[in-house]
Parts: sequence; C-alpha cells; structure tokens
Amino acid sequence: MNPETAAAFSLLSAEAVRTRAHHMLALGLDGKLPNFRVDLSQLDSTAERVIAVTRQNYPSLEIPFHSRWRHFVVGGVDRFDGIAKAAAFKDAAARARAEFDLAIVSVFLDAGAGPQWRYADRESGQSIGRSEGLALASLDMFMRGAFSADPSRPLRVDAAVLAHLSADQLAQGFQVNADNPLVGLEGRAALLRRLGALIAESPGVFAQNDSARPGGLFDHLAALDDGNTIAAPDILSELLHELGPIWPSRISLGGIPLGDCWRHPAMKTTDATNGIVPIHKLSQWLAYSLIEPLQRGGIAVTDIDGLTGLAEYRNGGLFIDSGVLALRDPSQLTRAHEAGSELVVEWRTLTVALLDRLAATIRERLNMDAVALPLAKILEGGTWAAGRAIAREKRADGAPPINVTSDGTVF
Repeated sequence: MNPETAAAFSLLSAEAVRTRAHHMLALGLDGKLPNFRVDLSQLDSTAERVIAVTRQNYPSLEIPFHSRWRHFVVGGVDRFDGIAKAAAFKDAAARARAEFDLAIVSVFLDAGAGPQWRYADRESGQSIGRSEGLALASLDMFMRGAFSADPSRPLRVDAAVLAHLSADQLAQGFQVNADNPLVGLEGRAALLRRLGALIAESPGVFAQNDSARPGGLFDHLAALDDGNTIAAPDILSELLHELGPIWPSRISLGGIPLGDCWRHPAMKTTDATNGIVPIHKLSQWLAYSLIEPLQRGGIAVTDIDGLTGLAEYRNGGLFIDSGVLALRDPSQLTRAHEAGSELVVEWRTLTVALLDRLAATIRERLNMDAVALPLAKILEGGTWAAGRAIAREKRADGAPPINVTSDGTVF
C-alpha cells in the first residue's frame, strides 16, 4: 500500500475524528484559530441547560440512544415497530435486514431540509419539518414499497431500484413542490443512485442471503466476529470503507475518496493528511442508527462511546448560542457559508471536541459514568434538543446561528 493510501485510510475512523477535533480545540483554547474564540467558562451553564432539557424529555433519565429510530416515534407511537410486527418477519435477522434497509436510506436522506419544507403526515394530521419530517417521508416511501423491486415484499430496499431513483420520484414521496421546496433534492437523489450502483457491484458485502440490498450489510457485520459482538467504531469503519465511494468527490487521497473530510490550514501534520479534518457526520449518525437493529438481531455492540458527537447545526448551534463559541467577526452570522468553508469546518470540528467536554461535565453533575450515560444518550437527551430550543429562543424561525448552504449530502 502506498503511503498516500495508508494515510487516507487513517482518516476513516472515529478515533481520527476525535483526535483531530481535540487538536483543533486545543488551538482554539490557545487563541490560535482564525474564526472562533472558545470560552469554557460557559460550559457549566450550557451543561445545566442540557440537563434541564433532558429531564423534561426523559424525567427518569432512562434515555434511549440518539438514532434515526427516535424520529419514527410520533405522539408516543413507534410507527416502524407496528409495521414490523404486522409484517411478521420470519426471524430476527430478516427484521434486522429490513431495519438496515430503512435506516441506511433514511439517514442518507437526512441532510437538512431547509427552513421552508414540511411533510404533511396523513396519520397524525400534523405538518412536520426538519429531520422528523424527513424521517416520516422516508418511512412512508419504504412502507409503500417505493424502494422495493418486488411488489409482494414492500419492506425492503433493492439496489436496482435505488440505482435508477430520480429526483422527481423523491420529490413526489417528499411532497416537494414550488411552495414546499426541499434543499439539495437532486443531491439526495444522486447519492441514493450512487448507493444503489455500489451495492449492486459489491455482492460479497451486500448480498450474502438475498439479492443486493443495503440490508445485506447486517450479515456482513454479523460475520466480522464469531462471538456475536461488534465494537461501535468498527461499524463506522465498515461504513466508511464500504460506502465511502458514494459521497461527492470533495477530497481524495491515494485514490481513496474521503467523504466528509475537509481542509483547514490549522490542522498541521507531517504526512499526506496535512490540512485535512475528518468529520463523517452522516456516517456516524448511521452507525448510531444501526446499533439497535444489530442488538435486536442478536449482535452485542460494545464501545458505543468510541463514536464521537455529531457535528451538525443543532449541536454546533448550542455552543454558539450559549456563548461557548464566539465568532471573531460577528458579521459572519449574517452571511451564507459553504460547507467546505474554513469557518464551517472549524465550527463543526470544535463541536465534536466540545461535546466530549460537555458530556464529562453533565456526567459529573448527574453523578453518572460513561457506562450509565454514554454520549449516545447525552446527544439524545440532550444536546440536540437543547440546541433546537435555544435556537428558538434566539431567533423567531428557530434557524441555526450560522447559515450553511447545503447540497443535501453533509448535514
């Protein structure tokens, strides 16, 4: 393996995300970053805010993991669980494959809806936006068999269908029109088409017990360890290695597409990864969302805290709105920024490290350890909800403090 390829693979892990994020935070604490100042004196009050929101959402502190599955619960009713029970899957593995199918497609469609888009949920009668609306739209398409090649088996996703999915089909499923625009629609459809093509070309990973489908990844992960155990960071590594080529080619190194990795001049190294910051937000969101299907499928998942916090605008917005992060140039709050801009890369990377710091503070306040309160529960309790709540306090439309131009494949 040539040195550039080896260097590229070194960025495809949760450990790389965490290590470089904490390096960025250290630079920020030394006042050496171009865009943000860091004020850790505001961390205690931010922790209290998150704890208050967590107790409101989960008074007993029995908190589920942060994952896509939470968004399928509407009004206390778990929509997918009802569908799964009615489907009567032949065994736990069959259900797990269907859950992988749904989670992978739904997460890859979950890249920020924009402020205007809403989904009219027929069952509840509600008009639902943002991530929850995207989740329900994808669930409804899945339920109707929109991703299945077999009309008699709707609850599946087939590579052949994804490979030919058009933006118009997605627009119909997501109720998109001139009055209800969804940002990055074509980007989302193109991402799913690339996913379908890759799965079809990789039957050894995605078709062990069936035709090529995302759900075949369940069998692949289950086969990695004979003890029916997998570490959460290994789930992410497999996702980054097996699905990495579907992401838009922003940065490649040694012939390896790096996905959600970006350039920032402050990230100095002595190898080919100099100036590159890995984040892998959607892939980590997916890794979190595959934990419960694996567990239900009989696979124990360990080292869940080996994954990092998610660098998206609710978690990142929490730190800006609560004063932990402050822009050196406040006028930047009035401008739109590309996802690859130095400012956004810096913000997202700092968010990952600050979530670790915040988690430690919250655990200390609640007298709980990382086993009882892993990061996945703090995110759910939690930071994401607190970020949304403070955004509504600060701005009438509840928008994040920084306006990021989305192509439907980052946030």
